[in-house]
Amino acid sequence: MLAENLISDVVPSVKSSENGQIALNYMDLFRVSHIPVVNNSQYLGLVSDKLIYDLNLLEEPIDEVLDKLDTSHAHKDQHIFEVAIVMYKLKISVLPVLDSDHYYLGAITLYDLARRFAHLFSLQEIGGVIVLETNVNDYSLVQISKIVENNGGKVLSLFLDRKSGTSNLDVILKLNTEELSSITQAFMRFGYNIKAVYLDNSMLDDLYNDRYDQLMKYMNI
Repeated sequence: MLAENLISDVVPSVKSSENGQIALNYMDLFRVSHIPVVNNSQYLGLVSDKLIYDLNLLEEPIDEVLDKLDTSHAHKDQHIFEVAIVMYKLKISVLPVLDSDHYYLGAITLYDLARRFAHLFSLQEIGGVIVLETNVNDYSLVQISKIVENNGGKVLSLFLDRKSGTSNLDVILKLNTEELSSITQAFMRFGYNIKAVYLDNSMLDDLYNDRYDQLMKYMNI
């Protein structure tokens, strides 16, 4: 997944001759805190709501502060992981995308990024989630996959979360099945600590309804 495939089809740009209020109006409309400033496909930088308020640009053209604009951007052939790292590190809500000649193609929003990640990691697929805890030195993707597959499941996506300053590693598995009992039991036999198990919302609703019905029967005794 490349940056050019993540470009939003709704977020506009503003010209440098336009004032800060116009930029703020777009930010409010599309729920972002940055808007690209573009003149004839030439990308000049990002203007933020903070910059507009700090420099009192509501009625002033953005032209006057071009040297203060954030010029962060991505190239069209950068991978989605690189895009995510840039947006995370810079704490920006919009990332402009440029072609090989440095012309503006469009912008990526955090919403676009989140939606693509959800698709990329099969988060919308029906299935359960298991969170394992292990020592970082004991982590083996081969073993984890084998345990899941030997018990009738498939790993749709996997995330690692290492706790800072420790050797503890959380392994977050999205599986293609909601029948997790045999899989969790197998992990425990292999010495993994099961930190959490999450089911599809519909199954959780059924579980809660069943518990509610049992409570009502108990209260009517």
